[in-house]
Amino acid sequence: MRLKKIPLLAQIIAAIAFGVLCGTIFPEWLSRIFATFNALFSNILSFVIPLIILGLIAPAIADVGKKAGKLLVATATIAYAFTVFSGFFSYGVCEALYPMLISGESLSHVESESTSLAPYFTIEMPPLFGVMSALVTSFILGVGMTAINGNALKNAMDDFRAIVMLSIEKIIIPFLPLYIFGIFLAITVSGQIASIFSVFIKIIILIFLIACAILLLQYCIAGAVSGKNPLKMLKNMLVAYFTALGTQSSAATIPVTLAQTKKNGVRDEIADFVIPLCATIHLSGSTLKIVACAIAIMMLNGMQYDLVTMTAFILMLGVTMIAAPGVPGGAIMASLGVLESILGFDQTALGLMIALYIAMDSFGTATNVTGDGAIAAIIDKYEKSNK
Repeated sequence: MRLKKIPLLAQIIAAIAFGVLCGTIFPEWLSRIFATFNALFSNILSFVIPLIILGLIAPAIADVGKKAGKLLVATATIAYAFTVFSGFFSYGVCEALYPMLISGESLSHVESESTSLAPYFTIEMPPLFGVMSALVTSFILGVGMTAINGNALKNAMDDFRAIVMLSIEKIIIPFLPLYIFGIFLAITVSGQIASIFSVFIKIIILIFLIACAILLLQYCIAGAVSGKNPLKMLKNMLVAYFTALGTQSSAATIPVTLAQTKKNGVRDEIADFVIPLCATIHLSGSTLKIVACAIAIMMLNGMQYDLVTMTAFILMLGVTMIAAPGVPGGAIMASLGVLESILGFDQTALGLMIALYIAMDSFGTATNVTGDGAIAAIIDKYEKSNK
């Protein structure tokens, strides 16, 4: 079977397993080969991250602006509010429970051991511009493209976005498993693999519980607005939830999400507009996962953060999620720049984020699409009341 036919999640799991196994038997000279690859891939990733931000965020802002209308603005506002709320909710729960769940664990030995596995050579690839420069430029271009009448720049940015997405799909994503393999090879050599796995399992369980709480809250809000039974609405949407678990794609689940949303009494014209749109701009599940994983990795690394830093991170993450490409792991790829620029993640921390996020990718997608039904119910009531 060709590698590209194997789901990315399965590739990542295999990479982690082989990294652990090989870390116990590989001689140092062989481990350094993979350390060399990881050093090269890290440099490529650092070079590409600003381009990913510019290529995805600027056209995404322009697309929303060009289609500006009362219904779209209302949908986008609620989707952003739900996404940001999920981030803050996840932050609050993790701040309360992580000190008990992962106290005494550390990744400091991983960093020192990774350094001892020195690559045979490195090639410097300085980015064309910094992450914050890419973010500011993206906002200026995105807003500017909505304000002018011409389409030349928009067409050029659409082509640039296509190139960036092609780079993600054909270069970054295919080599991620080998990169993850190298990271867990270094972790195993450091002797920290048992503690890392125990922490990962705790984080995954907690994130699943947070996602369930978020969905219940979203449907309580939708039920209060629409005057419907929130538990019955949520029960109807479980078909979409389990479909998304299997497909790992919001877009592929749209037909099922549409059918179940209409089953909840949302009018056809509203559901047909809101559900496809929210498949792109509503990522509550992805955001809560990224926040929870980021806090865990910062605690394990002894990194300092505060409420102001996390507020800036969550608000910016909510915008960045709009630009998440429709490929497996797309949300975490779109968020790498924010993780690096605001939270100060290095390449090892980013690699662990990718591995931990993709291990739960289907749960985030399922949370996203299920929440889309709640947004549709709210918009349906909003549109009725404004007629």
